[in-house]
Amino acid sequence: MQPISANDLKTKGVGAIDQALLSDPEASVTVRGEVKYVVMSKDHYDYLRECELEAALAESKADLDAGRFVKETVAQHMRRIAKINKAA
Repeated sequence: MQPISANDLKTKGVGAIDQALLSDPEASVTVRGEVKYVVMSKDHYDYLRECELEAALAESKADLDAGRFVKETVAQHMRRIAKINKAA
């Protein structure tokens, strides 16, 4: 991941980001030598978001297959949540 200094970002603007993203899908923005932010193209963000959603779906399917779920009415669910909140 190619770093972009905050100063480069200030002086070169979005061009600094465009240049960094030519060679890598992500670029870090450093402030006083420390990475503070990561920038990426919208397409890469969409790809990562899709991966995150697919992982969540796979985790949910695994929970269902393993029997890790509760089947209840809305009223039962609200009572269970209220009980959990009181215990916390």
